Order: sequence, then structure tokens, then C-alpha cells
Amino acid sequence: MKKLGIICKRLRTETAGIVRELVPWLEEKGWQALVEDVTAVHLGMRGFSHEDISKSSDMILVLGGDGTMLRASRLVAEKGIPILGVNLGTLGFITEVNRNEIFQALESMLSQGCGTEERLMLTTRAIRDGSVIAGYTVLNDVVIAKSALARIIDLETFVHETYVTSFKADGLIISTPTGSTAYSLAAGGPIMYPTLDSIVLTPICPHTLTNRPIVIPADFEVRITLKTPNEDVYLTLDGQVGLPLKVGDVIEIRKSEYKTKLVMPCERDYFKVLRSKLKWGER
Repeated sequence: MKKLGIICKRLRTETAGIVRELVPWLEEKGWQALVEDVTAVHLGMRGFSHEDISKSSDMILVLGGDGTMLRASRLVAEKGIPILGVNLGTLGFITEVNRNEIFQALESMLSQGCGTEERLMLTTRAIRDGSVIAGYTVLNDVVIAKSALARIIDLETFVHETYVTSFKADGLIISTPTGSTAYSLAAGGPIMYPTLDSIVLTPICPHTLTNRPIVIPADFEVRITLKTPNEDVYLTLDGQVGLPLKVGDVIEIRKSEYKTKLVMPCERDYFKVLRSKLKWGER
């Protein structure tokens, strides 16, 4: 029997009702549901740890928004397990299936074998005084930014061992194509087709207005050194994990050896998604 791991947006009561319907439906289709323990405890059913889910699942179903998808991607990327996302949030660029399409999308996937897309991920290292103090893998973006009360910061930036500039700005976003419709887009970055093998550097409110977003090959390593002392600066990964930085800290970002594998709805049209989410053509 194949196994479907189910990861849900936390503290959302709507997911309990969906899971309650899904579990027996999946069993009829010959699939065992591995419901994460945080959700299962509210349903009085057996739950599974994230370790068990990532180790045993043939596919992951995410019920939530893009934030829940990002959490799931970091959990299973090393295993190459495909992920199907159901949007219970607001915008939902990565979770493309809507609440009322869950059973239809699963039925199509199980019967027709809908395709998957591999999405670029980034590996990040924070280095202090020559030692690695943290390492992360992300699907959306790496952000270096000041706190609300800090002044403009100075970020010395090298790409592929070549000096680019010292960005004097509120921060800098290093984004994958998947993350190009997230924070980078809000900061004026371009929309990148999600399967491109590129990354984009988007300055946040740069002091020099001619500093514009730059798209570079994904194989180029990005190396950033914080040059500004006595300011509150943070490294943020996928908007979910944070680390305070000090002057002289170096952030290295490179293409990850892992990719997130997303299950695509059989009738999926990326440009239709953009039109719908960004309300193109509406007045």
C-alpha cells in the first residue's frame, strides 16, 4: 500500500474536517494516510512525526498556504518526495489547488499520473570569524535586512568571485524563480518562470536608485559581507527562520544539490495562475 504524508497549516480548524474526509477516501483508493501528529491528536487518530513522514511517504499532501509548503519542502527535499499543495490561505502561488478541488486533483493524480516540476533550491551558510555558524536550504529566498529602527546597511556583494557592488539599502533578497513571486516581487523584482535555472538579487529600498534587480545563472555563488557595525541586521530564510548578524559576517548562497519536486495539477496553466493571483486584466 502506498503512503501519503499529510502536513497541515497549524492552528487551523478547517484542516481537521478535510483530513477527516480524506483518510477513508484515500484508503478506498489503496493509499495509507500518514497524518502529522500535531493534526492527528485533534482527530483522535494515530499521528506520525515529521521524521516518519519524510522517511516513509511516497507523496506529501500539504493543506495550508505557501508558508506550509515551504516548511514541507525543507522537510522532504533531500528525499525527493513529490509534494501536492492545497491552498487554504490567501494568495498561494505554490499551493495551486484550491479547497474545493482537493478530491478532483487527487483523483486525477492517482488515475492519470499528473506530472511533476523540479524547483531550484538554495543552500546558505552563515560564516563568522572563519567558522560556519549556521546552514540552511530554502525554496523561496534568503533575505538580509535591517530591523525597523536600524539605519541603511552596507552589503559588500560578490557573484562568481567577482565584485558586484556594495549595496547601501534596507537589505538584499536572493531569490529562486519560485520565490520571485514572494518578497522579491514586492520589492520590485521580476517574475521568473518557476523552472528557470537562475536566481535574482533584489535590493530592498536601495539608497542609490540605479541599483536594480539582477538575474544571474544559478551556478554562480553569491557571497555577501555585512560591513555596517552597530545595527540590528537579520538573515531570514523563507520568511520562517531567522539569525541575527554581526559586522563582518559572511553569507554564502549557492545552488542546492536538492530540488523540491512539486506535483502539478493535470490541467495546470502557470499564466492562468498569474492572471488569477495578480488579478491581471481586471479593472
